[in-house]
Amino acid sequence: MRKAPRQQRSRVTVDVILEAATRVLARRGWARFTTNEIAAVAGVSVGSLYQYFPDKLAIAESIRERHLHEVLAALSGPQEKEEDEGGEAVALDRRVERFVDGVIAAHSVDQALHRVLVDEVPLAARSSYPEFEAEYQRRYRALVVSGTATGEGDDGTEGEAAARMLSSAVEGVVHAAARRGDLGSPVLRSELVRLVLAYLRDRRQAGRGRAGNPPAGVDSAPCP
Repeated sequence: MRKAPRQQRSRVTVDVILEAATRVLARRGWARFTTNEIAAVAGVSVGSLYQYFPDKLAIAESIRERHLHEVLAALSGPQEKEEDEGGEAVALDRRVERFVDGVIAAHSVDQALHRVLVDEVPLAARSSYPEFEAEYQRRYRALVVSGTATGEGDDGTEGEAAARMLSSAVEGVVHAAARRGDLGSPVLRSELVRLVLAYLRDRRQAGRGRAGNPPAGVDSAPCP
């Protein structure tokens, strides 16, 4: 952004420009995304637009940053630790369901915009990606930790690898569904929950094995 808005009026102008630009980008795509049309839709002069944004790439970067903040906000709720009734397994089920719902909601707000941001906008407009990626992976890391029972071994390196593996799997499913227009499918939601739960439960089982504990449901007493 060329000029950071300090006064309320300036902030309102920037918000109006970004809202208009978001609509234009989602409708037109990157190739036909122009500052002239953005200014016309926003109801401001092109000169006013250039006071805050040097070019359309800077506008796309601001749109992307807004979108990433929305994604993190959608994933923030399930990180809170709760005492769920029904035991450990039910608590994990609910936590995963909420997390999956958050992921789907974050990508369902404007599917056309999401596709353009992922597939069309040049990489040069993604300067905020490292910061977002770190916070995004922290959300998945918290989910991985929530799926590890107390006392089960799991070092930081393995946990980070598991978080990245899980996020890559979920992103692949969700992005493919967004391109097909299937994000609202109840079947997609239930299958994605099943996928995440299967991965977390398998890791939990492996953790019990490393810790020298018997798998759930197996008597630990020696055979007579």
